[in-house]
Amino acid sequence: MGKAPVAAEDFIAAMGLAATGVSLVTTDGPLGRYGLTVSAVSSVSAEPPLVLVCINRKSPAVAALDGNGLFAVNLLGAENRAYAETFSGRPRAGRPFDFGNHTWLEGATGLPLVRDATAVFECETHQHVDAGTHRIFIGRVVAAHRGSAEPLVYCNRAFRRIVHHEGN
Repeated sequence: MGKAPVAAEDFIAAMGLAATGVSLVTTDGPLGRYGLTVSAVSSVSAEPPLVLVCINRKSPAVAALDGNGLFAVNLLGAENRAYAETFSGRPRAGRPFDFGNHTWLEGATGLPLVRDATAVFECETHQHVDAGTHRIFIGRVVAAHRGSAEPLVYCNRAFRRIVHHEGN
C-alpha cells in the first residue's frame, strides 16, 4: 500500500518549472491534416531510431495520428514562436490551428514541415500506449533534418530563449 498520489494542481505547478523544448507535431493523410504544439517529446532509441510524443487523448490530433500512421516532430526554433502559438490555439494573428497562417515545406513523407526548425523527425507510427490522460506515440524515424536555429523553450507558462554565457 503506497502513499496517495500528489494532487494534480501541485503536480502541474511543479512540472511547469521544467524547461522543455517546444515542438510542433504535424500529420496528414486520410484522417486529415492536424498540428499541435507539444512539450513532451523524447528520443527513445538510436537503433532503431525512435522518438516519442505525448498528446492528450481529448485532442482531435490523436485520432488523426492513429489513422494517418505518419507524423512529424518539428523542434521549433526561437524564431518559430508564431507556429507554437497557432498550434497551441492562441495565435496573435489568424485562426487557431490553421496551416494557412504559416509557410511549410513538404517532407519526404509528404508531411508539412517547419522550414527553419531546429530539427525535424519524420516518423511512421511504430506503437502507441495510453498512460493517464495522454497517448504516447512512438515513431520510427524515416527521415531526419538538422537545422541551425536556436531552440524555443517553454518554462513557467512562457516561451523563452536560451541565453549563452561565456566563462563561469
